[in-house]
Amino acid sequence: MQTATQPVIDPATLDIATPDHYQTHGYPHSEWAWLRANDPVFWYDRENFDPFWAITKHADIIWIGKQPKLFLNAPRLAVFSNEVADTTPDEARHLLNMDPPDHAAYRRVTSGWFTPRAVQRMEEKVARVTKLVLDAAAEKGEGDFVSDISAKITIAVIAEMLGVPEEDWERLFRWTNETIAPDDPEFQHGASASETFERARLELFSYFSDLADERRKQPADDIVSVVANGRVAGEPLPVIELLSYYWLLVVAGNETTRNAMTGGMLALLENPGELAKVYAEPGLVDGAVEEAIRWTTPVIQFARTATEDVDLRGKRIEQGQSLCLFYPSANRDEEIFADPFTFRVDRDPNPHIGFGMGEHVCLGAHLARLELRQAFAQLRERLVFCETTGPPVRQRSSFVGGIKRAPMRWEITKP
Repeated sequence: MQTATQPVIDPATLDIATPDHYQTHGYPHSEWAWLRANDPVFWYDRENFDPFWAITKHADIIWIGKQPKLFLNAPRLAVFSNEVADTTPDEARHLLNMDPPDHAAYRRVTSGWFTPRAVQRMEEKVARVTKLVLDAAAEKGEGDFVSDISAKITIAVIAEMLGVPEEDWERLFRWTNETIAPDDPEFQHGASASETFERARLELFSYFSDLADERRKQPADDIVSVVANGRVAGEPLPVIELLSYYWLLVVAGNETTRNAMTGGMLALLENPGELAKVYAEPGLVDGAVEEAIRWTTPVIQFARTATEDVDLRGKRIEQGQSLCLFYPSANRDEEIFADPFTFRVDRDPNPHIGFGMGEHVCLGAHLARLELRQAFAQLRERLVFCETTGPPVRQRSSFVGGIKRAPMRWEITKP
């Protein structure tokens, strides 16, 4: 179980940004807890990073998220080391780095696919995908929860929605890993971090450019067709925005949900009393989903840029300076959550911000909840036994809390 205890925290050397720290130690909850208590608006200036204000309190992140004119998404999407090439608006322009009024206009292109009603209509399809994945896992009896279960479910769902043929699903998985964690040597294949990132982006752009051309000629009932034939201000989407849209949907539709699913399963195994509650009471599946999102908070951070000088908790944030919003820290805020370092499937209320806040709240939040709910519900019905057979292996990333591998042994009943 993660705790916030640590003997000594030195604000001059604490590390909340390097991908090495996240891969080796997991989330820096001890450092965030110290910052929340002592310096919740903290100027972080370290070698190999452009400096930024670290925002660690729940209330502050919510307030900033509700001020889109005061704090812009562009030009700095998130905090990365200077070794990773930052994409500029000319190279990738999507919902995450758009500001009003473009953000709302582009969001409307696909928002109809992600409403609660639209997602509800997908429940049978997601249930079928989950069942087939668990059927295959039942035959194996042991393996990697990521590659055998969570990644298979999330890739299949988003790929089917996009209209990507099954033979190309593995390519989507590779592109998401290389995009989210280009710092990770496992994904670099001898290239640098910036080269890895750029290679994945260009390969994905090329693939979806061809697929979009096909869908313009022969539209289908899928998101590739919707975006390829979409309009903003009466005009087709420009090429960069079009391809960036697909890029975002592929990465966000797979990476975050699969990590919440994997991290949630690990949390249930680490807290057998909570797992027993879910077995005893099927109504707690939804609570387990929400607590898994709070506990894992797969998206670690996004950045904002101040458009004018502003005071926050006695600190002067100057125009043009960056703020980094640490969502996992907010989801452990002692002022908001009772026993924040305890995993509780019956936590109520649970005002986590695992899907972000404000107008940039995750477009696919309802879909992610559906996938997690189906996974946990079906595992509740079919999982007889499960245990880890080794420690989880984390991605080398300070952007998404990715779990590359989670070795386990299980007994899943056959249908």
